[in-house]
Amino acid sequence: MSDKKKLAVWKFASCDGCQLSILDCEDELLLLADQVEIAYFPEATKTIIEGPYDVSLVEGSITTPHDALRILEIRKNSNLLVSIGACATSGGIQALRNYLNVSKYVNAVYAKPKYIQTLETSTAIADHVQIDYELRGCPVNKYQLLEVLGSFLNGKKPTIPDHSVCVECKLDGNPCVAVAKGMPCLGPVTHAGCGALCPHYYRGCFGCYGPMENPNTTSLASYVSKNGLADGDVLRLFRNFNSASPQFSNESKRYETAK
Repeated sequence: MSDKKKLAVWKFASCDGCQLSILDCEDELLLLADQVEIAYFPEATKTIIEGPYDVSLVEGSITTPHDALRILEIRKNSNLLVSIGACATSGGIQALRNYLNVSKYVNAVYAKPKYIQTLETSTAIADHVQIDYELRGCPVNKYQLLEVLGSFLNGKKPTIPDHSVCVECKLDGNPCVAVAKGMPCLGPVTHAGCGALCPHYYRGCFGCYGPMENPNTTSLASYVSKNGLADGDVLRLFRNFNSASPQFSNESKRYETAK
């Protein structure tokens, strides 16, 4: 009998970007080959080994009745369950539907809408089952992913920075695009992990990694508004890849009358 830990990777509503980040770890995963057995990962292999699973990585949001039932079974069969990426941790870009009448769009887009079974909202995995950890990002940072996976395999808590993108900007020596160029930027309220990629190329942060711990979204919204950003644009600033995260959602709702 193998002593290797069983790893399962599950997909819900998503673009597969976070699963591709896992595949991008090919060289690093070889270092874990003596500890990990990939038991379920349709993106990478047809091999299926039955659970229970030691660690399950879950990508994607819950958007259909079938999804809501399937995640319950995955939770039952997983010792540790980690949600990865913006879709799994906050509902993803598809959570923009949460602010609209979904049935109107279904009728407008599909020739036979009666065959479409969908929920009114796109929600995070944690809204349906208990999770053991969530890793933010759109997509996730592969090095953070390896830190999480390696930590759980070795029985310790992952060490993932909880500061904002602004810290990454300073460490990289980037000029502040908000101050120097007057650009709207979510860096001050966004969780680190991307290496300040967009500000590095003189663009404002889009908030791909979701809200940092205790973000002051109201202060940031007030700042960009005073610097000339229209109320409707402030709303759209927070309605992004993590629009359903409570901090971003609550702030965007303050500007709904202007959309």
